[in-house]
This record gives sequence, structure tokens and C-alpha cells, in this order.
Amino acid sequence: MKRDSGQQHLAGHAVRELALRFRSAAEDDEAQARLAGILSLPDVPGARGVLIVTGGPQYRIGSHRQFVLLARALAVQGWPVLRFDLRGMGDSEGSARDYRAAGPDIAGALAQFFDAVPSLREVALWGLCDGATAAACHAPRDARVKALILLNPWVRSGAGLARATLRHYYFPRLLQGGFWRKLASGGLQLGASLASLRQVAAATQEADPLEDDAPAPALLRALTQFQGKVLLILSGDDLGAREWQSLLDGDPAWRAVTARAQWTQAQVDGANHTFASAAWRGEVEQRCARWLQSW
Repeated sequence: MKRDSGQQHLAGHAVRELALRFRSAAEDDEAQARLAGILSLPDVPGARGVLIVTGGPQYRIGSHRQFVLLARALAVQGWPVLRFDLRGMGDSEGSARDYRAAGPDIAGALAQFFDAVPSLREVALWGLCDGATAAACHAPRDARVKALILLNPWVRSGAGLARATLRHYYFPRLLQGGFWRKLASGGLQLGASLASLRQVAAATQEADPLEDDAPAPALLRALTQFQGKVLLILSGDDLGAREWQSLLDGDPAWRAVTARAQWTQAQVDGANHTFASAAWRGEVEQRCARWLQSW
């Protein structure tokens, strides 16, 4: 592990930020790849920390600086927070890979986190989209992970996307006056629209030929095994969040997992997938902080 000697003192707050270099726990040909992370460290760190797991084409900054701002907001309240780049992203070495191969990098980051913060005894993994799915899939493998904070988890499949689109796009359009006015004025290509609707409806009945590789089955297995606390935050205006809800509506196994006492679910009304506004990001920060304080 290499620790940058430079430290940033955030104005008005007792928080330091340390740049870290550490190894992935991978055992493949990129086992020596070094990862980059930023540790937001309170002056008196407690026994519980938060590891932010990035996902998709993102690095440790996050969309709209969300991960930076979240880390600092939580650190101000006493929780050490580590955010890092997966292999092949940002300043980390190696080749890019998807969420299914993130486990060794998460393990490497956890090892570094506990090494850098001696007071640390347990962590919550925080993730957005496929970062949330990667975090949840890793959680049962490490007893030090006591909690998950999942935002719009990635559960995409062809049939699931079709069901969510049908329910949350096509059906609501039928109730909109603008749709009927456009139809009456000839501004709508009815044939093409009906063909699209039939295609989407047919897709809801199709079995996904890559079901074993789809995120939902692996995520369900992991969440069933994980016995820690879970905070689920969904966006009010996001197709991915609607796909999650479609899983619950159609599968009793999903409903059983999310109905457990250790689960808490919240929604940020009007928010898009990445919580792009300051108000939405602020609500996420507040919900996370209150929930962390509650357990």
C-alpha cells in the first residue's frame, strides 16, 4: 500500500482526505494491478465506515460529483469513507471489466480500508446501479460487511425491461390527454406505435436465454444469504427503479427478501437515475446519515 503524503483539510470541518494506492485481490494475470482510492477521514474515526463501490463507466468522483460530496458529508459526521476506482477505470491499472468481476477489487479495497483506519470494525457497502449489484453480491463473502446501501440496483433483463416499459411508459400514456389529442390530429404514427407495443408486450413473455448471466438471479441469491441491514433508495423517475419494482410485483422470492425486518426502503421523488440535482443528492446524503445513525 502506498499512501500519498498530501492531505486536504476541508474548510470548516475536521476531515482529512488521503490518496491511497493498493492491490486488487485478483488472482488472474492482473493480480498486480494497483487501484487508486481516496479516503475521507474524520479526526476521530469510529468503528464503522462506508466503502463506496463505483459501477458502470464511472470512477471515484461519481456523476455530478456525488461520491465526493457524499464521502465528505458522511465523514464530517464521523464515518470514514473510502471511494476507489475499479480496475481499468479512473487512475486504477488493469483492464476494464463489468460488475460481475468487481469482487476482487472490492476485497482489495476493504483490506486497504481496514489497514488505513485501525479503529474500523465493520463497514457498509454503498453502491449505485451496477455498483449496488456488485456490492450486494460481494457482501455475504466478508463478515465485516454489516450493511448495504443500494441505490437503483441493476437488475436488467430483456423481459424485465419490457415489463417495466409496458407498465410505466405505455400504460400511463393511454391516460394522457396529449396522447389522444396527438392521435386525433394525425400526429401519431399509429401503425408504428402499435407494432412497437406488440413487440414490447411479446418480450414480457420471453424467457431470457442468458438468465444465468443476468444480474437479478445472482443478486437475489446474495441478498438471501446476507443477514445484515439494508437501505434501499429508489429514484422516483427512473426506469431502473421501475424494473426493480417489477421484480417484486412478479416474484414472491423477491418480496420475501425485501420484507425482512432489517430492510428499509425509501424513494427520492422526482429523482433521475443518478440523482442529478443538488436537492436529490442532499436527500440521499441525509437519508444515508440518518440510517447509519440508527443501527
